[in-house]
Amino acid sequence: MIYVDGDACPVKAEVEKVATRRRVPVRIVSNGGLRPSQNPLIEMVFVDEGADEADKWIAERAHAGDVVITTDIPLAARCVEAGALVLKPNGEALTARNIGNVLATRDLMTDLRAADPFRQGGGRAFSKADRSRFLDALDRALNAAGP
Repeated sequence: MIYVDGDACPVKAEVEKVATRRRVPVRIVSNGGLRPSQNPLIEMVFVDEGADEADKWIAERAHAGDVVITTDIPLAARCVEAGALVLKPNGEALTARNIGNVLATRDLMTDLRAADPFRQGGGRAFSKADRSRFLDALDRALNAAGP
């Protein structure tokens, strides 16, 4: 199973493409506002409004053999702990080896932004290279997840 943290996920179409080719079911989880897919492998799951409701839903269900697509680091940590394989939309794998450092960096950046409200900046723009890396990483994650 592939779980997608669907709100603001830039690779939903790529997930559907790979899932269709490999015949893997997908659950795209969001608070709403997403167009349902006609693909029978794609299930849209709409959760209640509220902070982290989609994250909670995914974290309660993801386990070993599943792949989770998210940029939410606390959700990624919960899924890694449950044994799921986790990918960011740029193809970066979040694993037991690196999730601690990724969480620490996230927390540090949150503190820095809170200390300096004029601090500007965000991530770089999502690129074609990111999409390509994601497609390759998703194939590798599905191979690692097993049948």
